[in-house]
Amino acid sequence: MILAILIMLFSQVALAAAPGGSLLGISLIEGKGGSSIAVPMQITILMTLLALLPAAIMSVTPFLRISIVLHFLRQALGTQSAPSNQVLVGLSLFLSMLIVGPVFTQIHTEAWAPMDKGVITQDEAIEKAGKAVKTFLLKYAREKDIKLFLEVSHAPAPRTPDDLDLKVLVPAYIISELKTGFQIGAVLFLPFLVIDIVVASVTLSIGMVQLPPVMISAPFKILLFVLVDGWNLLIGSLIKSFY
Repeated sequence: MILAILIMLFSQVALAAAPGGSLLGISLIEGKGGSSIAVPMQITILMTLLALLPAAIMSVTPFLRISIVLHFLRQALGTQSAPSNQVLVGLSLFLSMLIVGPVFTQIHTEAWAPMDKGVITQDEAIEKAGKAVKTFLLKYAREKDIKLFLEVSHAPAPRTPDDLDLKVLVPAYIISELKTGFQIGAVLFLPFLVIDIVVASVTLSIGMVQLPPVMISAPFKILLFVLVDGWNLLIGSLIKSFY
């Protein structure tokens, strides 16, 4: 859905100078005939879509799963601000770009390039881009979650997965990725939790109640993570989970 909106927005640069150019069915060119809106309203619509763009990108890309897992990792290590939020978001963004790169390439080849050459119309390009997005989302959306949103929306059961609407597929994908991210985070938490329990038991048994056990266990957890080359293992496993 968001990729389709992007194609539509970028195409307006070329269509703005031509009569009949439109955005969401509303003419962007002032004329005597047909619907038209003022330039300030056009800018408002475009800015609104751009404001919603980051939330959509974070929800319908691998960014969602990766950011959740990295957040659990930082909590498990006990480091409050290392790595910082900017580093985790940047890492999640670049990994997401790496994973969805083939999807972007497919959209450019099948939708954007033919539309730019005038071979297909804007509506056809949006339809082709939507098919590529559906194919990606269907790989990771659970059947149980898709069934839930079909029941909620009272939509008829599709004959094939390709007949699913994006309004059903997108929330099903988000719920599925949330579950997967929390599952990975829980498994990631366990070894560090064992270290916390052992350190807390030892410190209490020897009477070290003045020093919090978390401060003692943090170096051991970081040392364990570094010795097993945790970043390589974690990022490699995350990327492979999408393939």
